[in-house]
Amino acid sequence: MIKKTKKTNSKNSKIHTGILVLENKKIFKGIGIGYQGKATGEVCFNTSLTGYQEIISDPSYAGQIINFTFPHIGNVGTNKEDYESDKIWTKGVIFNSEITSPSNYRSFLHLDAWLKKNKIIGITGLDTRSLTNFIRDKGAPKGTIAHDKNGKFNISKLTNLTTKWSGLKNLDLAEKVTTPKNYIWKGLKTWKKETGYKKNNKNSFHVIAIDYGIKKNILRYFADFNCKVTVVSCKTTAEKILALKPNGIFLSNGPGDPAATGKYAIDIIKKLIKKNLPIFGICLGHQILALTLGAKTKKMKLGHRGANHPVKNLVYDNVEITSQNHGFEVVRESLPKNIEVTHKSLFDNCIEGIKLKTKPIFSVQYHPESNPGPQDSVYLFQEFINNMKKNAKKKRS
Repeated sequence: MIKKTKKTNSKNSKIHTGILVLENKKIFKGIGIGYQGKATGEVCFNTSLTGYQEIISDPSYAGQIINFTFPHIGNVGTNKEDYESDKIWTKGVIFNSEITSPSNYRSFLHLDAWLKKNKIIGITGLDTRSLTNFIRDKGAPKGTIAHDKNGKFNISKLTNLTTKWSGLKNLDLAEKVTTPKNYIWKGLKTWKKETGYKKNNKNSFHVIAIDYGIKKNILRYFADFNCKVTVVSCKTTAEKILALKPNGIFLSNGPGDPAATGKYAIDIIKKLIKKNLPIFGICLGHQILALTLGAKTKKMKLGHRGANHPVKNLVYDNVEITSQNHGFEVVRESLPKNIEVTHKSLFDNCIEGIKLKTKPIFSVQYHPESNPGPQDSVYLFQEFINNMKKNAKKKRS
């Protein structure tokens, strides 16, 4: 016997409880999920097929509303391990399809409940392809996302909120997301299916990580390579950093305009460079390093966000598939002669990696630690370790 399906209330089914209002007054409607409220940020899109929990918890998304191009988000739920930060800084999320019941042995909480818990506003049932095409053609716009269970929205007020927001250009968000207190990473290695997170009990090198919005998986990779990591606030002075006796300096990823963060970061890094210590930068750290060395940065039209970006390694003459999340880039024409470009994007030829010709200092625009994404670029951590080994030998000789 076939059971009759219950008819939905046609009046309620037409209520749009979620809305996105862009700066040009373009409106996208859908069903609200997660936290009820409103938030304003830059609307970007991410092309990753997996890893939505890591993406949403990445501090680099502070000030941004993420439109996921992959339609099925939430089907593996959320867990207690895949956090990239203790606090979620993302402004909002947009999904194409309704979140299904989670099906994964690691799942602890439904994504909708997780969004509520972390006060993240979301919309589902929205035409994400149309929104992605809009961003592709017009550039990443400012927008306000809102969720109200009764579907009552003041479009005029939401539009006003959107247009009044300053945007990411000239905005220093690193000082907001950085650690308020310096700490030593507890030494957990990257997650393995058989063992979960294991503790690292070896400390071959001491790395000072300057936190502009650091991801936990970066710290886990340093633990994989037997490093002790001390994480310091982005405004920690060079003198205090050097007093901790590091073997190397790491410049982390993070959100916002690198030029705005550079107002205090450049002076700190200049002093560290003079000490000839190995330095390794990722994402925002890469951009700030470039600024310190005399280059310039600029805002991109779209940015690069996803786990499937091809990058040409100009040193080894091969291609790496990379995980990326950035909306600013280093201006090629501004590079001083003592900087070598080591990597470039095969999407738009923008600079993806640099190194200083005279010192053990290098950086990349993308995320070699992935999470989510491919593992093609993990070797960069080993290169940083090798630089610290060489530097240690020089000091002993």
